Amino acid sequence: MIEHADLSRPIYIRLKEMILDGDLKPGEKIIQEKIAETLGVSRTPLMKALLTLENEYLIESIPRRGMFVKTRDLKEIIDVYICREAIEGMAARLLATYKNDNNTDALKKCFTPFLEDENIDSQTYTKADENFHKLLIKLTENAPLDKIYFFSNIHDKVIGHGLVRPPEETLEEHFKIITAIEQGNPDDAERYAREHIRKSRELLIDQYKNHKSE
Repeated sequence: MIEHADLSRPIYIRLKEMILDGDLKPGEKIIQEKIAETLGVSRTPLMKALLTLENEYLIESIPRRGMFVKTRDLKEIIDVYICREAIEGMAARLLATYKNDNNTDALKKCFTPFLEDENIDSQTYTKADENFHKLLIKLTENAPLDKIYFFSNIHDKVIGHGLVRPPEETLEEHFKIITAIEQGNPDDAERYAREHIRKSRELLIDQYKNHKSE
């Protein structure tokens, strides 16, 4: 049973984990009675948590049918990448302006384990990739930028899609961004960060077009 002063917060966290881990699958109906019983909570904080998840586009409410785990289509993921390109490009520019060795060291640590690895494990690399992009925002210590990234829930939407391009292709791109930040070159840092996201977005657009034509 969950025990907390504000029950909606831990319920929100738990439900979000269940969605991202696939325990609650895209398109699955949210049976509030069942979830309330499983978590040992009442309907009021549960509903508050569900509304928060709906605001983050992880759950959708369909009139006269109920609440469902949102199915993320390719079009939505492409739109997310457009947002990521702007936000992460700005973050890379800011970090290059700061030129802080601790920041670059933290970013490097995400990928140094893969430099001598000829057969990169996709799952391990995916986690490192997620950490890198979150760090890129967090290390700016820019509260408004961090809030935009968090509340729009950008990266969580993309996680469900997995890696768009293989590590062998993106590892070098990540280090180009880091090097530009380390050298204190804001223009290159932003350009490389935007190019990195744009390449993945263009690939997704091609997939979306092919899907629409089928």
